[in-house]
Amino acid sequence: MSKWAMVIDLDKCTGCGDCIAACKIENNIAIVDPEEANSGRVMFWIEMVSVYEGEFPNIKIKRFPKPCFHCENPPCTKVCPVHATYKNDEGLVGQIYHRCIGCRYCMVACPYTVKVFNWYEPEWPVEFRKCFNPDVSVRTKGVVEKCSFCAHRLIKVKEEVDLEGRDIQDGDYMPACAESCPADAIYFGDLENKESKVYNLAKSSRAKREMENLGTEPKVVYLSKRE
Repeated sequence: MSKWAMVIDLDKCTGCGDCIAACKIENNIAIVDPEEANSGRVMFWIEMVSVYEGEFPNIKIKRFPKPCFHCENPPCTKVCPVHATYKNDEGLVGQIYHRCIGCRYCMVACPYTVKVFNWYEPEWPVEFRKCFNPDVSVRTKGVVEKCSFCAHRLIKVKEEVDLEGRDIQDGDYMPACAESCPADAIYFGDLENKESKVYNLAKSSRAKREMENLGTEPKVVYLSKRE
């Protein structure tokens, strides 16, 4: 059985934000007006985090993308009273939108704050509606959303390889963020496949996971900058 994971090389990442734009378009993420944004109700499934080091005037800013970490031991799935958030056999943590009751227990339980809540009924200008991805649902008011590692793409890949009579190869399944990265800083693959790039990079001496001490076992690995 596959175990999908992501490796982000911070030595290559330029913080350009292409991954954020690709994710937003791919997954029909709602557009938030300035008033809602100022209230902290920004809708992104992957965000660019800024970390400041040092003191003025010698300040360094480090930026890195942060999607859902699709933990192997996710705390969010343990607190949802209606099982709207779950982890499947391939390690993907998903959301069942029509089952979500908007209690937001999962958001509180997530130590990485990677889930967002639809506070209002999404509205899009007509020209934006033409860009909707038909493979992804358009969520309504009152549900929790999160990165899915573009799981709809995995469904398509499985259908294609079944028709071709072969197994999924490394690189067949790629989320929008990884595919769009101009610096090739985001790698995606199967941790159970010892021939995959992700398997080998996750064992690198530069590999680090966010808040490993919590025991969540995140499947997003960061490669620290080379000195």
